[in-house]
Amino acid sequence: MRGNGAAASVHSVLQTTTPHETAIPHAEGVSADEFRAALARLAAGVVLVTAHDAEHGPHGEDVGMTATAFLSVSLDPPLVMVSVRNDSRMDDLLERQPLWAVSVLSESQRHIAGRFAMKGRISDRLLFEDIPYESGEATGAPLVRGALAVLECRTEQRVVAGDHTLVIGRVLTAGAPSTEGGPLTYFQGRYRRLA
Repeated sequence: MRGNGAAASVHSVLQTTTPHETAIPHAEGVSADEFRAALARLAAGVVLVTAHDAEHGPHGEDVGMTATAFLSVSLDPPLVMVSVRNDSRMDDLLERQPLWAVSVLSESQRHIAGRFAMKGRISDRLLFEDIPYESGEATGAPLVRGALAVLECRTEQRVVAGDHTLVIGRVLTAGAPSTEGGPLTYFQGRYRRLA
């Protein structure tokens, strides 16, 4: 076996854990509120993760989700990762649909981020109704026009981590169509401009 044995064991545990197994309690003295408050101090970029659900309706339906837990994983091969809440619509879709896309939102696209982050929201079809986008050639997923960058991805691995699943995707296409304005960021529970 090559590499670090401990790292290999952790990797094996992460791959076999399911969201229905017994949850590990918070460390003594760390509450969910304290954890949330501490991590709210970490500024993050905001993206819209999208996929096309071909099984929904006669022509399928586009689905979207706002995410701040998105990052680059590897340059060779080009990999990215997004964290998706377990049992959410996007989690269910990405479990059976390996193709998805990411639009890196600009500071002028705060309304898009807010719309796709709403709880108890209306149908995705209505959410996309007045947003200019095109379907990606590699994935068929919506790519938002005016985004700072767009990526099309294919899932390589899914790792269950607590109440979320980390979806690691190989980047199939990447572009930076817009250079106007700065990125939309999320800090202390609010969308903000990069000052």
